Parts: sequence; C-alpha cells; structure tokens
Amino acid sequence: MQYYVYILANATNVALYIGATSNLLRRVYQHKNHLDPDSFTAKYNIHKLVYFEETTDVRAALEREKQLKGWRRSKKNALIETVNPNWNDLYPMILGEETDSSTRCARSE
Repeated sequence: MQYYVYILANATNVALYIGATSNLLRRVYQHKNHLDPDSFTAKYNIHKLVYFEETTDVRAALEREKQLKGWRRSKKNALIETVNPNWNDLYPMILGEETDSSTRCARSE
C-alpha cells in the first residue's frame, strides 16, 4: 500500500498545510472542495497541492509528516522548490490531466 505526505498552499503561497494519507487523490479532493467547512484548509482557502512524497511504510509517512511540520518555513519552501519551483498545483498532474516535466514527487522507501 502507498502512503503520502503532502503540502498544500493557498493561492498566494502564504499559508501551508501538511498532511499524510493513504489516498492522495481523495484527500486533496476533500481539501479542494472544503468537505469539512470548519477545517484549517477551508478557513484559509488552502487547496493547491504543491508537494508530495510517497512511501510504502505508514510509520515513515507519519514520522515525515511530523518532521516537516517542525521545520522552519524557509526549509519547507526550499523543499517544495526542489520539485516544484513555480509552486504549480500538482493535482491535475496526479489526475493525469497535465504533464509538466519541471515537477515530480519525492519517493522514500
């Protein structure tokens, strides 16, 4: 089974949200459609998938999520920019609607 650690941003890239999931498509859809209207992502309109990693180890995903949440903002920005320098929304890419060779996910095993 695959697990994902992901980072979402708002339209101006000011607010970030970091999470972990076993179904990235479903989880980002939930964020984008504000299925929980009281959530942090709904409150701050955070819906742009700007970074994700995948792993087969659920513990590794949860540890990585915790690690990223503890980083300074500058380090999070640098991580995002290693795979997505323009802070594009990667959701169309994971849906298979767009291919952009300047973005890629990080993998850890």
